[in-house]
Amino acid sequence: MSDSRVSSLQAAVPALRLLTEPADLAHYGVDWTRRWTPAPLAIALPANVEEVQATMRWAHAEGVAVVPSGGRTGLSGGAVAANGELVLSLQRMNNVLGFEPADRLLTVEAGIALEAVHEAARTHDLQYPVDFAARGSCSIGGNIATNAGGIRVVRYGNTREWVAGVKLVTATGELLDLNRGLVKNSSGYDLRHLVVASEGTLGVIVEATLRLAPPPPETRVMLLALPSFEVLMEVFQALRSRLPLEAFEFFTDRALHHVVAHGAQPPFEAVYPYYVVAEFACEGEAGEVQVLSAFEYCMEQGWVEDGVISHGDTQAAALWRLREGITESLAPHVPYKNDVSVRISAMPAFLARTQALLTAEYPQFDVVWFGHIGDGNLHINVLKPADMANADFVVECERVTKLLAATLAEHGGSISAEHGIGLVKKPYLGSTRSPAEIAVMRGIRHALDPAGILNPGKLFD
Repeated sequence: MSDSRVSSLQAAVPALRLLTEPADLAHYGVDWTRRWTPAPLAIALPANVEEVQATMRWAHAEGVAVVPSGGRTGLSGGAVAANGELVLSLQRMNNVLGFEPADRLLTVEAGIALEAVHEAARTHDLQYPVDFAARGSCSIGGNIATNAGGIRVVRYGNTREWVAGVKLVTATGELLDLNRGLVKNSSGYDLRHLVVASEGTLGVIVEATLRLAPPPPETRVMLLALPSFEVLMEVFQALRSRLPLEAFEFFTDRALHHVVAHGAQPPFEAVYPYYVVAEFACEGEAGEVQVLSAFEYCMEQGWVEDGVISHGDTQAAALWRLREGITESLAPHVPYKNDVSVRISAMPAFLARTQALLTAEYPQFDVVWFGHIGDGNLHINVLKPADMANADFVVECERVTKLLAATLAEHGGSISAEHGIGLVKKPYLGSTRSPAEIAVMRGIRHALDPAGILNPGKLFD
């Protein structure tokens, strides 16, 4: 508490919980990128909206930069506080505030974990369908701030589709109640959608009203082993036309290697170069026939060399672990990550170009691919060799990312599919957005945060 600004904040918001111990600063000052040394001023842990407002009024008056913080599971440096910023963590604001059965709307505080939202929806025999592996630690506020996607976008879309309303505290401490859960609202600009994917640069999300969906159908999970990269999209088109797909995920033999080394069971006796995990609705005898027919068709075409279809939740969870366990299994290896997307129609050509690029440019690195192929999203993880300095590794990876960004531009893609731009992808924003678009975004940001105190340096300078 030696910094006078911390004492000033405590005096301005007496009930606010503040942390200043070095271990707390290190814990709250970074996200999963781990590329910056955390150096926040302090960690503020408000318990309610009023404390958030009071904190932002103080920060605006004092000219102190603020980094809004959720579960910090992002991979673009969007929650990094490396320059004396105040970290404003919403983790204590994690309650369910209400449910409207007629509207099927669940209202929650921004710090609630995605998994807790799933559980709350199930108590009303409904579902919140956005889902991904970090469900236990990521927060709804962070999901909205990055428009998180996940494993079921092919069926349900991104977070944006499920946000019916947002409460936002601005840089000056004002509270905006955006859309209020309305289905139809043509009263000017929909600022709610402006907040989605804004990465904490337009305000602090404190509350969200979420649409819920009917309960999920009975599903089955299929794991397929593919002989070559070229048949991947053929399998996707075949399954999508024959089955009600809920998810379609892809990973490589290198990804499987790391997950098995991390404790998962190998699915087949042989090792294959590529794998697909697909989940689909399957009800009754007719559904079983439909599933077997789709599987046999892919085998007959020579697109699939082996496969297994789940029978029961335990086996389904084991198959999903092979895909969802990838990120955790790679964490000890210091991965450099790219999270990119193109339109599905552009995916075959883009995949071929990208595979050639990575093979040529990364011959000495272990490159792990996986992704949500069903919605055009690919994750590329390059693992640092143990004997290579981290700074040299980053320089080499960023050289190739520049080439990847150019390839994305040729195919009309995005350098960030679901983790945001943050600090990591900021140099490549111009490959995804035109100068005119970036100028408009700058103008919007300045209108809502004229002093530039909200998550400075993220997205663009």
